Amino acid sequence: MTMISLSACAQSPSKQKKDTLMEKNNPYYNPNRKEALVVSDDILKTVLSPEVYEIARQKGTERPFTSAFENSKEVGTFHCAVCGNPLFKSNAKFESGCGWPSFFEPISKEAIIYLPDNTHGMVRTEVECGKCKAHLGHVFEDGPKPTGLRYCINGVVLTMEK
Repeated sequence: MTMISLSACAQSPSKQKKDTLMEKNNPYYNPNRKEALVVSDDILKTVLSPEVYEIARQKGTERPFTSAFENSKEVGTFHCAVCGNPLFKSNAKFESGCGWPSFFEPISKEAIIYLPDNTHGMVRTEVECGKCKAHLGHVFEDGPKPTGLRYCINGVVLTMEK
């Protein structure tokens, strides 16, 4: 598996791959989990890489154009790097040019939680993981058909299963 997230970190794609390997030490990562994951931030801080923790739990954003997933054409399923929840299929991924991996629809309605976000003087819709409430990024109404949506996701908080 490869991990990617949308966090504002100054890391290179090779650094992201190293952090993804660190996530294998995360005992809470389980793509087959059916129930919500409720774990304290203090505990998650000990099992997540600093980059993943910053984005997922502190609502950070990775620097644009730094995610190895942004231009990836690999086929598979993108999962939450915190809990393993399946989020997006690669066939819903498209190149938006925004600097982060973009998708036009989630894998299921339950995969994503939508929250109003009025920070930084903007009106946006934040998206979180439906199982662990990790911050993923935002969704905008300027995407391609068939949905017209653009899920702009921090690659640092994603893993990919091929």
